[in-house]
Amino acid sequence: MATESRCRAAAVVLTAIMAASGCAPKTAGNAPDPAATASNVSLTKPQRQHLQIDTAAPSSFRKSIDTTGVVDFDNDQATSVLAPFSGPVSRLLAALGERVAKGQPLATVSSPDFAAAVAAYRKAIATAATARHLADLDKDLFEHHGVAQREEEQAQTDADNAEFDRTAALQALIALNVDPQTIKAIQENRQVDSVEGTIRSPITGVVVEKLISPGQLVEAGTTPCFTVADLSRVWVEAQIFGPDVASVHIGDGAEVVTDTASEHLQGTVTNVSALVDPDTRSVTARVAVPNPSGILKKQMYVRVLIRSQREETGLLIPVSAVLRDDENLPFVYIEQADGSFARRHVTLGYRDGNRFEIVGGISSGEKIVVDGSIFVQFIQSQ
Repeated sequence: MATESRCRAAAVVLTAIMAASGCAPKTAGNAPDPAATASNVSLTKPQRQHLQIDTAAPSSFRKSIDTTGVVDFDNDQATSVLAPFSGPVSRLLAALGERVAKGQPLATVSSPDFAAAVAAYRKAIATAATARHLADLDKDLFEHHGVAQREEEQAQTDADNAEFDRTAALQALIALNVDPQTIKAIQENRQVDSVEGTIRSPITGVVVEKLISPGQLVEAGTTPCFTVADLSRVWVEAQIFGPDVASVHIGDGAEVVTDTASEHLQGTVTNVSALVDPDTRSVTARVAVPNPSGILKKQMYVRVLIRSQREETGLLIPVSAVLRDDENLPFVYIEQADGSFARRHVTLGYRDGNRFEIVGGISSGEKIVVDGSIFVQFIQSQ
């Protein structure tokens, strides 16, 4: 008798718990609709109060692509410094990573080209001065009928040609980046102590590559000596994969995140490669990023968030509506015409915050359980 009493008491408690949770045993009063299929889930009216149901409808959205990238120089603001003359390197005047101004000396070269250019300019100055002096004398003589007009004209032509040669010799020195003070000393016929040529920075920036060493023989116009880059703006080469490629366009905004700084840097997509990297199967999107404080360094790995400017349209449903089965395949519950709920496998696309784009499995106008799917799954498993 005691055992029978305990069994009856347990049955009463279980019935009360199930009734309180809305999971009452199926009786004639809450039996499923005969029109529902055996696999569908039918709920009582109190059980349906646990659900939130929404109608699938097209929505517009903009994709955000979260990827990685590598920092590189802005090649529009970086230049390779070639040796303007030949000879052995005598001294290095700038260190790797040093900030330099336009025209600042980077290295000196014991160059015969430099010495020859200095000598040629000295000679051109002297020749031009002599030719002009003779032309002035002939002009005076012509005016006093001392020489023929043809001789006077020839003297003027010789003086003009000599001055043209002097200008060309000066331009040769300027092309060799000769110090203006040295040029002034030559023009004033003062002695120039050093015959070394100076390699100078063509722009203001940072020495990011040093390619020569003392004693190395450089060739004019062919030997790269330094790379100087203006790092106030850099490029980030972001890797774009698969379907995301179609969502990235020139002009899209981007956010660059580093592990070394709390601030996020804003940039703009300036180029999308037309080629696929054969090793990574990705497409490179170039992001130009202002870098005034120098946070971004060459070869630094960064996170890149690209925000597409183009609106797309698709069926978006809350993440809470999507469950996964024993094979990890996503599915949702669709309300049927008879009020029951059918499990429907879906194909997920882009995730927009707390919403999934559904690219297959449901159609616009269908009613979906967007909150309470786990409850329906629990009832189905009973």
